[in-house]
Amino acid sequence: MRTNDEIVNLIKELTDNRGYSISELARRVDMAKSAVSRYFNRTREFPLNRVNEFASALGVTPEYILGLSQDDDIVSIYNQLDTNRRNNVVDYARKQLDEQNNVVAFPIPEKRQVSVYGAVSAGTGEYLLDGKPELVEYDGDVPAHDFAVVVNGDSMLPLFDDKQIIFVKKTTEVRSGQIVIADYDQQAYVKKLIKDDNGCRLVSLNRRYDDMPIDDNHEMSIFGVVVL
Repeated sequence: MRTNDEIVNLIKELTDNRGYSISELARRVDMAKSAVSRYFNRTREFPLNRVNEFASALGVTPEYILGLSQDDDIVSIYNQLDTNRRNNVVDYARKQLDEQNNVVAFPIPEKRQVSVYGAVSAGTGEYLLDGKPELVEYDGDVPAHDFAVVVNGDSMLPLFDDKQIIFVKKTTEVRSGQIVIADYDQQAYVKKLIKDDNGCRLVSLNRRYDDMPIDDNHEMSIFGVVVL
């Protein structure tokens, strides 16, 4: 609650803003001019039992004069504006309300099930399962693909993490530089296929792993290309 001095200062400010004289304010609150002058001069305490009359005369609420509610600050300021400025305040407030009521809620990614046909190694080799696929929950975007597999190992970091699900399009026609799922000596790998002057080989992105040469000493076939 405001102190006596704060209440008097506020009433004087509101009186000036409305262009009232002390005589006019006294008339509106049905008091003697001398009494109102004593409140303004602080020779007498403001009578709290008369706050309703002063509030009504000055176009504010009693709570605002007493300092009991911050919300009335807005009302007081609004009441002091001319018509054009009041309209601007209302327009702005409506826009703020519309923005508040139309906050876009980001959708929670929908989990779905994908068929995973075993694992492929990013390291030492895996046997790609030929049996029934396992249904696994997946909460990312699912691209067009023919089958999915799980990566085991870290040789394809940073592109693929260990235990990451990747998606594959079946094909036997691949270009140098593509990421492939290959059967290499009866084990399944995910590697980068390289064809250059040094020959053909399967390459790991993690340089801690040796290249796997494709030559007459090894059996190699391609299952498909990883969808990136």
